[in-house]
Amino acid sequence: MAKVHESIGDRMRAWLLAQHVFFVATAPSGPDGHVNVSPKGVGGTFAVLDERTVAYVDLTASGSETIAHLRQNGRITLMFCAFEGPPDIVRLHGRGRFVTLYDDGFDDLLAHFDGDLDESRGARAVVVVDVERVSDSCGYGVPLMDYRGERHLLPQYMARKGVEGRAAYRRLKNRTSIDGLPGFDMDPADG
Repeated sequence: MAKVHESIGDRMRAWLLAQHVFFVATAPSGPDGHVNVSPKGVGGTFAVLDERTVAYVDLTASGSETIAHLRQNGRITLMFCAFEGPPDIVRLHGRGRFVTLYDDGFDDLLAHFDGDLDESRGARAVVVVDVERVSDSCGYGVPLMDYRGERHLLPQYMARKGVEGRAAYRRLKNRTSIDGLPGFDMDPADG
């Protein structure tokens, strides 16, 4: 049976941090546009900052839907599913914001995560979520799956690109959302 919690307690915090993957959902305002759901799972990229605030490292990737939607309306939901152990699903509904690698406070936020996840490994921002609703429900329909390890491909790929290569990639792939909303357009223009 679904239950709404006042905040993220110690037990839930430990459970959230133990999950290997979570999903981020955002959408543009209005009846048009695409709803976006993104899997996140590079180890060490999620943190519980306090009982009403969570954050994750937003790695450079082929799109920027989450950032575009947060810029427009701030709505965000994170969903965690137990693929091992007792069945459970936790949803964190809230308002999100992001701090880019060019913003003051970026390095301070990165200190909450694995020290190996800096800009050289593809970190373009930290998404911070002010959690307004915490709920859990049974995960009876979620399959049991075994965790076999991390895929280190994305951070390694971004490390090989170098500073200018990462910025060029973001300028090419991340400036707008699939619906044409401003996305990650913070990189300086080509020299």
